[in-house]
Amino acid sequence: MSCESPMLELEGVQFGYTKAFINLRGINLSADKGKFIALMGPNGCGKTTLMRCVNCLLKIQEGSIDIEGEDVLAMTRKQVAKVCTTVPAEMPVEFSLLLKDFVSLGRAPISSGIWWDSDEDQKAIEDIMRAFGLLKYQDRRLSQLSSGERARALVAKGVVQEPKVMMVDEPSAHLDIKYKVQVMELLKEQAKNGITVIMASHDLNLVTRYCDEAMMIKDGVIYSYGDPNEIINEQSIKDVFGIDVTVVNVGGINYVVPRPPSESDSIRDPDSYRGERTWSPGGRS
Repeated sequence: MSCESPMLELEGVQFGYTKAFINLRGINLSADKGKFIALMGPNGCGKTTLMRCVNCLLKIQEGSIDIEGEDVLAMTRKQVAKVCTTVPAEMPVEFSLLLKDFVSLGRAPISSGIWWDSDEDQKAIEDIMRAFGLLKYQDRRLSQLSSGERARALVAKGVVQEPKVMMVDEPSAHLDIKYKVQVMELLKEQAKNGITVIMASHDLNLVTRYCDEAMMIKDGVIYSYGDPNEIINEQSIKDVFGIDVTVVNVGGINYVVPRPPSESDSIRDPDSYRGERTWSPGGRS
């Protein structure tokens, strides 16, 4: 067992946008170097808020946040940017930057000069763009890229910053299955390279396939935390998301299949079905 301290550690984190409503209550998280961890829960449960607390975009009211043993709350914004980067869910399509210039922005916190034009910076930018399959698009504007290419560009900008912790918000949102898998493979590779990746995601099947650990959040508190293929089950999905699912285990990996509402569910009033026409294989009934 490693005796190294966690790369990211949260203890008793509490945050509220107002005094009357606390969004996060008593959040504890211990993430080792190179771990890929998912934050899951319904919309508004506090996933993105938690990530904004880690990178100090929001100031917590109680608790502590350490990166590699250093108190994040005592750091300047630039010091935080040197160790923790945030990858948003999407970028404005009206951005007119060239792709290479956009990725280059990731070097700003760690560049020794006033601009990221050193040989070291340029090599790092080119190497990352090549690894992400973006080098051939470097002179295109962001508005000219596909959604999958823009998603890769967002992650590339974060990686070129050489962070210790990467906070990724819904990286597979708005992507087709090919690009969802592609982006998850890229994130998994960054974890293997030693970056601790914290990802907010609604895609449970990608979480069970790729992530080392997962935290389920409900109403601002931790519902469960552990191996995704242990904590993602029919009961936890029912409790956290309020929906019935079937969980099928294939090769040790859980896959979640939503079930349609049963006749006993109260989602719709049973009386609303009276008089409706239905279709059968043989025709109208």
